[in-house]
Amino acid sequence: MDFQIVQEIAASPAAVDQALVDPEFLGRMAELPKLGSAEVLGQSRDGDVVRQQVRYLFQADLSSAITAVVDPKLLTWVEDSACDLAAHHTTCTIEPDHYENLLVASYEAGLAENGDTTRRTITGRLKVHVPLVGGKVERAILGGLEENAAAQADLLAAWIADR
Repeated sequence: MDFQIVQEIAASPAAVDQALVDPEFLGRMAELPKLGSAEVLGQSRDGDVVRQQVRYLFQADLSSAITAVVDPKLLTWVEDSACDLAAHHTTCTIEPDHYENLLVASYEAGLAENGDTTRRTITGRLKVHVPLVGGKVERAILGGLEENAAAQADLLAAWIADR
């Protein structure tokens, strides 16, 4: 399933980029809906490019059809990303800690100034390899991503305004 999510964030592209590579902000991502934790595993910088790995835990009620296939306590993944601060562009792969043969996901995100805000456009691909319920799971994940994106835009704007 291909997807696109657009966020409007009340801050400059540079401020948004800086927040998205700030380990303190990344830890606050655990406040977003359906995330139980966010842990920075590693981060390195080479010029304008920041590479980072952040582990997340999914935490929400799931249908019995889904829990018949996966254990909700094992729904953790690492986002391995490269953020080019000069180009305002990020590439990311999603690496499940468990069930790695069931999920393949990646995305790219670009920032563009849009008047007094920043427009963040996220385009990606998500594939769940589970017979019969894969499409349903993909739609559920995408719904969660959209919900998180809206909450993340607010969290980013508040974080940046406090700095």
